[in-house]
Amino acid sequence: MFATPKSLFRVLAFAEAVTWTLLITGLILRATVGLDVAVSIGGAIHGFVFLAYGATAVLLTVNQRWSVGTAILTIGSAVIPYATIPVELWLARTGRLDGPWRTEASDHPRDAGWVDRTMRWFLKHPYILVLLIAAAVVLLYVVLITAGPPGGRE
Repeated sequence: MFATPKSLFRVLAFAEAVTWTLLITGLILRATVGLDVAVSIGGAIHGFVFLAYGATAVLLTVNQRWSVGTAILTIGSAVIPYATIPVELWLARTGRLDGPWRTEASDHPRDAGWVDRTMRWFLKHPYILVLLIAAAVVLLYVVLITAGPPGGRE
């Protein structure tokens, strides 16, 4: 399903936008009918997808050899409702999502570095990579949920 970086990123950029809709709907329901649980559900789903999108953006930053500016824009787009969609379209249009997963070393100087070597090893072992990313996202998610919502608890 995620044979290319583009296919994975496209799914997560869309999912991030959908979860913004869930969160905003929850906020509206809380404000209009006092349904606090809607924010809890929408916020939880959005938070998890937000973290998954961020992890994917970091992985693609290395795989696609994006500049620091492109990485910051891509990761930062998750903070603004629905911004992941135009950013994904821009990345695709400018060719920044083109190409396969880099599982083999090339002549590029970055390929000799430990970050790229580690990424290639994990890309050759995708189940371990998925488990590691999922575990990291879940761990961070639990830490953030334990810390409480932005702005504190009421």
